[in-house]
Amino acid sequence: MSAPAAPPSVPRPAGTVRLATVGGTQILISYTTLLFAALFAVILAPQVEAVRPGLGPLRYVAGAVFAALLYVAVLLHEISHALVARRFGTVVPSITLHFLGGMTAVQGEARSPRQEFWVAVVGPLTSLAVGGVAWLAYQQADQGLVGLFLFGLAAGNLLIGVLNLVPGLPLDGGRVFKAAVWKVSGSALRGVVVAAWAGRATAVLLLAWPLLGEAFLDLRPGITDYVVSFLLAAFIWTTATSELATARLRSRLPGLEARRLARRTLSVPHDLPLAEAVRRAQEMQAGGIVTLTAAGAPVGVVNEAALVAVPEDRRPWVPTSSVARSLEPGLSLPVGLRGEELVTALNRAPAREYLLVQEDGSVYGVLSLADVDRAVRGAGGAT
Repeated sequence: MSAPAAPPSVPRPAGTVRLATVGGTQILISYTTLLFAALFAVILAPQVEAVRPGLGPLRYVAGAVFAALLYVAVLLHEISHALVARRFGTVVPSITLHFLGGMTAVQGEARSPRQEFWVAVVGPLTSLAVGGVAWLAYQQADQGLVGLFLFGLAAGNLLIGVLNLVPGLPLDGGRVFKAAVWKVSGSALRGVVVAAWAGRATAVLLLAWPLLGEAFLDLRPGITDYVVSFLLAAFIWTTATSELATARLRSRLPGLEARRLARRTLSVPHDLPLAEAVRRAQEMQAGGIVTLTAAGAPVGVVNEAALVAVPEDRRPWVPTSSVARSLEPGLSLPVGLRGEELVTALNRAPAREYLLVQEDGSVYGVLSLADVDRAVRGAGGAT
């Protein structure tokens, strides 16, 4: 299989630093990781002092070094996702390391349950493998600082691997669960809905975990347990809820048709006074205005917001072209577009209005982004 094309240049998200770019994939690190490293250095300092007395302030440096090693393991987890995704021909713009772990940005949706399964499951398997190797190395190490680091890497990676196999979105196990539901039901959207609700249930259990551990396992939780539990639960609940909302929107896409949403359109010479163009549009109850060249070719689409901004007493002296956006590439769309193809075309060239043309190139109508948004959200389209 051929390698996917390099992703287009995208702006670096705020609050991140680019460490490197590998094969077209940006490796980013969030500023929140520095907070984690500092916090971990303080938490680990007493244990470092216990196994290596006399380090003084260097015990905090040792904790920060361990945090860095843990993030290297997280990066291996995310790189495994990226490699398998690229193997399936998917573009991977970036990998971001943040306070709660990492995230691999993948362009587009999985095309099959098989792809969804393998891209998801390889991450936890990588963490479990790293944890297993660290555990074997720990068995051969002394009980000093190296032993402490190896034990921490083993425990951390095994925990990450196991937690990520929990069958609830946005965890990797949730995507594995989604793939299974998709395979059985034949519906990717149904897989998202089921796995997202499982993610919400996981968030509730995580929030209650300190109390459950105390009640049934005789574990006395500390303030750190409550904080970590709350942060993880909030992250999983919020992301699972977002996945549910996206699934609901995507369920409406098959019924989204450019032809049905097109506004009745008036075509006028580009130098016609705006007041006259508005009068003609109102007379024929048109919801869009297209400007034409002297030869009769469409050259622009009137921007509704720009039109409203022109005072009525100035409109007789202003050409219609002054409030029209030129038909740049991507602003003239085939009227037959529908569903995801339509949404992809709109995202490729963001604008408020688009010109819809028929197969012979003639003007069919104007498509307003506001009408598309209402249709997707279930509020009905244009009349």
